[in-house]
Amino acid sequence: MKGVDVLGASKSGTGKSAAYLLPLLNKLQKVVKKDQKVIRALIIVPTIELVDQVSRSINDYGKYLDITNVKIQGGVPKSSQLERLKKGTDIVVATPGRLQSLIADRKINLEHVTTVILDEADTMLDLGFLDEIKAILNYCGQPRQTLMFSATISQNIKKLAKEFLISPAIVEVSQRRDIVDFIVHKAYKVDKGRKAELVAKLIEDKNLNQILLFASSKEHANKIYEYLKSKKIRTSIIHGDLNRGARAKSLALLKSGKTQVLVATDIAARGIDIPQLEMVINYELPEHTDDFTHRVGRTGRAGHKGQVISFLTTLDYNTFSKIEKNLKLNIKRDIYPGFELTDKQPRQKQPKKKSLIERKGGYDFHKKRMEKRSKAAQYKKKPDGKKANNKKR
Repeated sequence: MKGVDVLGASKSGTGKSAAYLLPLLNKLQKVVKKDQKVIRALIIVPTIELVDQVSRSINDYGKYLDITNVKIQGGVPKSSQLERLKKGTDIVVATPGRLQSLIADRKINLEHVTTVILDEADTMLDLGFLDEIKAILNYCGQPRQTLMFSATISQNIKKLAKEFLISPAIVEVSQRRDIVDFIVHKAYKVDKGRKAELVAKLIEDKNLNQILLFASSKEHANKIYEYLKSKKIRTSIIHGDLNRGARAKSLALLKSGKTQVLVATDIAARGIDIPQLEMVINYELPEHTDDFTHRVGRTGRAGHKGQVISFLTTLDYNTFSKIEKNLKLNIKRDIYPGFELTDKQPRQKQPKKKSLIERKGGYDFHKKRMEKRSKAAQYKKKPDGKKANNKKR
């Protein structure tokens, strides 16, 4: 509200969108003119799903305000977006690629923009949008307020903040280690060739009806999708190769309960809000802790309880241990009945035997003990080396 730049971080499901949209709407309602609509605020997000979500939130929060927004995203004909822009708007919510394309075509004017919001900034970095963001900001008005939001503040985010923000206020509501308290974690060790079978078995045994399942690649997502369909499990899929309509339909099917499982790559981990999502399954682990945080943040949102199950093959043990360490988690690794392991297991490191010094309290204890002995010896000897008379005078 003071107009300073902001770097904000809070875990998924805690209301970051409301945190920046409500003050923005409050600010805009004082300056917007019904008959002279110009773009005053720009919100840049990484995915078309997040464009839809943010736009929907603006409509909900600003229901009784004369403030309009236009979505600029891929997967939709440019012509329909240009039609809406011609009518005038106060806020643009956009993905970087499509927005830069309209700028290059000179179809959009950002010179009146005084507020720029970069939401899910870490994802935009991961997807390689840095150059696009730099180019877009050059077309925005000055002076302006820039706000950057993410679930976590990584080293890359700090570097980005130095480049785009001027003396920002840093608001970090939670560390990345404070993973949502309402989530129950489980981990199952499983043979590489039986993971798909285990998914089907869990759905049958636990009567699961709403699952977001994460695979590490589009190819693997397609395979598990086909397998679950062959087992007569209602399944939809979402990844980068699908067009906007197909992705939106897959998400809607899960939300409405018409499918039990939505198979997704990490593109669905950011910005997708599924109220009271029952469970997240990490069919394959992500490489980075932050990605794990975003995945599991799809459940346990807004005070509702959620569950996360992670599948671990022999190749995942070390990665999972690192994630546990980073997030200060301690998740028991079970074996599901009927899925006893046959894959060769890695050798367990034997604990190193402690020396006598370590068992007695470590080096510091030993050092103090030796110092005490040295002082006692000095007290018993005179400077000339003869024994001192310790009797009281």
